[in-house]
Amino acid sequence: MHFEESDLLKTLPKQFFASLVAKVNAKIADGADVINLGQGNPDLPTPDYIVKAMQEATAQAADHKYSLFRGELRFKEAIADFYRSEYGVTIDPQKEVAILAGSKIGLVELPWALMNPGDTLLLPNPGYPDYLSGASLGSVNYELLPLKQEHDFLIDYASIPEKTAQKAKFLYMNYPNNPTGAIATPKFYEDTVAFANQNSVGIVSDFAYGAIGYDGNKPISFLETPGAKAVGIETYTFSKTFNMAGWRVGFAVGNADIIEGINLIQDHLFVSIFPAMQDAAVEALSNTIARQKAVTSLQETYESRRNAFIAAVRKFNWEPYVPKGAFYILMPVPNGYTSAEFADILLHEANVAVADASGFGDQGEGYIRVGLTIEESRLVEAAERIGELSIFKNS
Repeated sequence: MHFEESDLLKTLPKQFFASLVAKVNAKIADGADVINLGQGNPDLPTPDYIVKAMQEATAQAADHKYSLFRGELRFKEAIADFYRSEYGVTIDPQKEVAILAGSKIGLVELPWALMNPGDTLLLPNPGYPDYLSGASLGSVNYELLPLKQEHDFLIDYASIPEKTAQKAKFLYMNYPNNPTGAIATPKFYEDTVAFANQNSVGIVSDFAYGAIGYDGNKPISFLETPGAKAVGIETYTFSKTFNMAGWRVGFAVGNADIIEGINLIQDHLFVSIFPAMQDAAVEALSNTIARQKAVTSLQETYESRRNAFIAAVRKFNWEPYVPKGAFYILMPVPNGYTSAEFADILLHEANVAVADASGFGDQGEGYIRVGLTIEESRLVEAAERIGELSIFKNS
């Protein structure tokens, strides 16, 4: 007996990361020593103080029961305290917090909860591929907003056609940015609030890399901007800040109406997340001294890796877009090659895996994305392997 996928599932975009992993694994299976710079999966361990809190919480019988549908109040209060101390933003833990099993869930389910078929969602290009999954599952239309290097990969609101702006219901943005490593400025966020108010557009700030900034640039929260909470929300994940990618813990904060929509759909899909995980997340946020020490160490590690890789590629005149945040470096593709062609050359001729940036949208064409989630020595070795290719030797 054969069962076909639903028409809805058939509309989903091809999973970009799944195909990338398959290519890399096939190469490794052939015995190649592949240096994988294509992933966004943190390689460092979860800080010990969080692991210990989780171990203690799992031994508590109360944590073996169902969570409250919308998450434990102690976790939501810790989130509110974190936003107040870290960003100076006041959050109502009862009405302005949604607990998520990873921020991806909130980003993908929001169109189901707050949009109707035929509504328009504005998405960054290049941008996180799973934004498109949310649009497909919600049966909504989307328009892509080009992010260009000459504008530091910030959305250029002046270039958005008036007709597009007026029909849009929500806009997604992501700073520090994947795949570019760009960060937002206070002026950009002020322009974002103005755009939202002028066009009645809800704003969704994907703050996944909020803890990772370089050269003394601490990434700012969208919600720090006057008027931001009136027009939008921000999603946050523990995956990047605390190396908890496999734990699947995150949250959304901000506009109460948007948060209620997310909470309502989750009432039907989940019973929140494992209570012990919420207890560990409370400790992650609330132990201020341990948190600050862990985040500082994380930033220093990624900044050192970034600097080492950039120094290595500059030896053969390969100039990057120098990131100010996140843990990626956007590298230009040599003339005469597409992003996909060049990524394949690196994999098959240098045993270096990278992400073809066109997989993040057509504005990513002409770049590849290098991930810094690997030891510094291997990053330098990858650069050296690339520098030995005839593409660079003959340039």
